[in-house]
Amino acid sequence: MRKVEPVVCALQVQQGSLYPALHRLEYKKLLSSRWKPSETGREAKFYELTSRGRTHLKVETENWTRLTDVVSLILKGTLEGI
Repeated sequence: MRKVEPVVCALQVQQGSLYPALHRLEYKKLLSSRWKPSETGREAKFYELTSRGRTHLKVETENWTRLTDVVSLILKGTLEGI
């Protein structure tokens, strides 16, 4: 499992947004969670993608790639016209 903290910091996601989003993903069966001791020994909730979540991530990644490709083409055409 990877830590979410570096991604959260890079995107500047607030805890008030992060945990409701995690709970929604868990409700949709895209994530599973379990409590276990953290590196500090305190109990922490750990999230993991489910099989359904991995499939959904693959589809959304493909959609994002198509979108960014189209935006790149538009920008390239716009810049070439300058």
